[in-house]
Amino acid sequence: MSMVQAPLPATKAESTSASVAGGRKRRGLPIVTARPWLLLAPGLIILAVLMLWPLIQVFIYSLQDYGLREINTGENNWIGFDNYVEALTNPTLWTVVLPNTVGFAAVAVFVTVAVGTLVALLLARLGTTWRVIVSSCIMVAWAMPAVTGTYVWTFIFDADRGIFNSVLRDLGLMDQSINWFTNQWSFYAIVLLNVVHHGFPFVAITVLAGLLGVSKEMLEAAALDGAGAWRRFWKIIFPTLKPVFSVVIILSTIWDFKVFAQVYLMPGGGGGNRQVLNLGVWSYVESFGQNRYGFGAALAVLLTLVLIGITIVYIRSLMKEDEL
Repeated sequence: MSMVQAPLPATKAESTSASVAGGRKRRGLPIVTARPWLLLAPGLIILAVLMLWPLIQVFIYSLQDYGLREINTGENNWIGFDNYVEALTNPTLWTVVLPNTVGFAAVAVFVTVAVGTLVALLLARLGTTWRVIVSSCIMVAWAMPAVTGTYVWTFIFDADRGIFNSVLRDLGLMDQSINWFTNQWSFYAIVLLNVVHHGFPFVAITVLAGLLGVSKEMLEAAALDGAGAWRRFWKIIFPTLKPVFSVVIILSTIWDFKVFAQVYLMPGGGGGNRQVLNLGVWSYVESFGQNRYGFGAALAVLLTLVLIGITIVYIRSLMKEDEL
């Protein structure tokens, strides 16, 4: 019959050392918890100075009837939320600005992601050498500044010297040049070409990085089973790259929602043609064109709130993907 030895009682020295170790752990726990915040503190301070304080200032201006007189005198002319009420009750917001902003962003995101995905599928089928060459070429479009790209597209569609009008006249499709920037639909079609040309390389390279990780064995097995390219994309590639597509779509939505230079620098886009205003350009025109800085600040705050909402969706999608 085996005997079970009872545990010996802890000595006083052992009890003292255990209590000291526990005390050290308890005292060290707040430091461990605060360590990430201490590491993030320099960056957070810089962000607060460069971003948070200007946002607060813009919100303060939006609560005032702030113009040239207030700038010269330094006085405050508080009117509360009157600027927001005026903005939300202005017919221009609902009939022109929001349709242009939301409608353009929706179409631009769809076309940009579609073109970028098609280019990524093409790059995935190329050899390593040609893939590097083509990827480098399309990245030139992404590296091009928005101002430069806008002037290039403006020159292409110029009424007098534009290449597009010249080609149409040479083909006999029209007798005289057309100013494509006066019509709302043709204006935003040119802006769409500009934005897609500038944005599709990011989508293509991002999707390509995901495509290179898709199992080739699964694609070959699906092809042997008779699945076509379209079916293989929706049944294998798209579910595998769903996290990539969600991030790309949300980022493209943020960028296309706050398009400014591509609209403002086009002929008539700076306020000359009121039918092509979007939220960002309208805020700028009211602020610096009409010297209504308080009203323009209110429009900027509304745009910021929309972008914050989209950013929250983006962050939540990332958190969900991390949980999976």
